[in-house]
Amino acid sequence: MAWTGLLMGLIFGALLQQGRVCFNSAFRDLRLTKDNYTFKIVVLSVALSTIIFHFSAQLGWIKMNPAAFNWVSTILGAFIFGMGMVLAGGCASGITYRVGEGMTTAWFAVFSFGLTAYATKKGALNWVIKGLSKFDVRTTYAADSLYAPKTGVTVSSVLNINPWIPALIFAALCLWYVFGTKTTQRKTKINWILLGILLAVVSGVAYILSYKAGRNYGFGITGPWVDLFSSFLNAQKLNWSSLSVLGMVIGSAIAAIASKEFKLRMPKNPMTYVQVLLGGFMMGFGASIDYGCNIGHFFVGLPMLAISSIIASVFFILGNWTMTYFLYQRD
Repeated sequence: MAWTGLLMGLIFGALLQQGRVCFNSAFRDLRLTKDNYTFKIVVLSVALSTIIFHFSAQLGWIKMNPAAFNWVSTILGAFIFGMGMVLAGGCASGITYRVGEGMTTAWFAVFSFGLTAYATKKGALNWVIKGLSKFDVRTTYAADSLYAPKTGVTVSSVLNINPWIPALIFAALCLWYVFGTKTTQRKTKINWILLGILLAVVSGVAYILSYKAGRNYGFGITGPWVDLFSSFLNAQKLNWSSLSVLGMVIGSAIAAIASKEFKLRMPKNPMTYVQVLLGGFMMGFGASIDYGCNIGHFFVGLPMLAISSIIASVFFILGNWTMTYFLYQRD
């Protein structure tokens, strides 16, 4: 079943490329230009994924498995990641699909991001995670729960209520924001509502297929890049995770070539490469210590109503806005 990771990655990468979906710009544009177009695509996907994930778990197709919450690493890691994505010129998924478009700065950013994440999770910097892990907060669920037996705390576990109650309330609030407030208009190849729906469906199917393949989480970017680096550095077999991120790059490249958007692009100022390398380092380190990037937390963790993902999402945005201020708004 590992090959399904490649298939899902191909589709996901093509959708991100054609829709120009990047969490960095989604967060940044809210502050810089009050543009909520991309942000609403993401929020719509999260709302629908919330229902899809819970429904899939209810039917026994998956066991939701949110990341552990850690007061220190979740907040610190997410804030560092949020600042890093501005320097890198894209979030974890953004720089990944832009690799397939021929953007050379994304190549440097992804290399720095993936290598740093590998070093933090499995290499020389692993001592940081080991030291911080003592603050992890997890909980235990019954065998018939929608969640994995031992996993991160969620809104339902904290309130001790049926998971469907906060899930339906959260999804309803997201949908109210998406359709009940004014949306910035922008011309894109795919209608923003259709794109939001497609991303949610693909995410839900990916979760089911990854669960069957032994990866109980669905889409991610940090872990898959770590697995891909590990495969090459340690001569290990490609798994669902590594194939999914490889598929994203290929899918983006195919979509870019088909739409005549593929082009090798280099910055006018060579120092930009230094900036994106630093940004990639910050993203790789931050995502590793807080157990997820923008996809792992915002796109997949939020629909599970994980406390770790709720807190991480807030600090992704705060970190993004902080670096946006220093780079673009400070006099």
